Amino acid sequence: MPDLTAIDLGALLAFVAVGFAAQLVDGALGMAFGVISTTLLVSLGVPPAAASAGVHAVECFTTGVSGASHVLHRNVDWRLFFRLLVPGVIGGVLGAYVLTQIHAEVARPVVLAYLSAIGLYLIWRGYHHPPAAKDPRIVAPLGLAGGFLDAAGGGGWGPIVTSNLLLQGAHPRRVIGTVNTVEFFLTVTISATFIATLGLAAFTTATAGLLIGGVLAAPLGAVVAKKVPSKPMLILVGMVLTMTSLYGVYRALA
Repeated sequence: MPDLTAIDLGALLAFVAVGFAAQLVDGALGMAFGVISTTLLVSLGVPPAAASAGVHAVECFTTGVSGASHVLHRNVDWRLFFRLLVPGVIGGVLGAYVLTQIHAEVARPVVLAYLSAIGLYLIWRGYHHPPAAKDPRIVAPLGLAGGFLDAAGGGGWGPIVTSNLLLQGAHPRRVIGTVNTVEFFLTVTISATFIATLGLAAFTTATAGLLIGGVLAAPLGAVVAKKVPSKPMLILVGMVLTMTSLYGVYRALA
């Protein structure tokens, strides 16, 4: 078990602030908590598997609160929810297992470059095309790929799934609410897999801080997603996706 008496209050508050900001963005735009948090932990020297395990443990709580809030504000498309759930969980289990067995960073720059391009397209689409909502056709493969990359890379469910569903023309508010709600079940599964393989060694001061900040911010994201019109939301998703992905490419190639 973690030694709670050894917690540095200053460091804890810094991680609380990071967790609050990351979850506010994630709840409102359907992405970024895992990417921001994992990038921070890895940059501080935490091994990728331990960073991913810690972040997913935090997300069990933040996505639970965020998902409940999205359900309360009627942001969830339940048909889309069930189409994403099973393949997402399967991909998450596979990704968590792979990350604990082999080095999974080889494909990360390629995936991040792809997400950067998607982000730029979403910004362009937000400025030039009023979004006409339509039912997405490619869903299960996105769930499988998003779950796998989320576990193996410490983040990716939101960027992969949210961005591609928006690319297919799905309604931004419904996509964000649904993807956030499915993510709760995904993170619980991934965390259980990591605990079974790594134990509790990944749960540190950073984990505690991210948890506190994330839970405090989680109910606010659904309110923001409900209030912001579709066009600005598309642009914001594109900007966050592009910036985080390009930074990830830089970190991977540096």
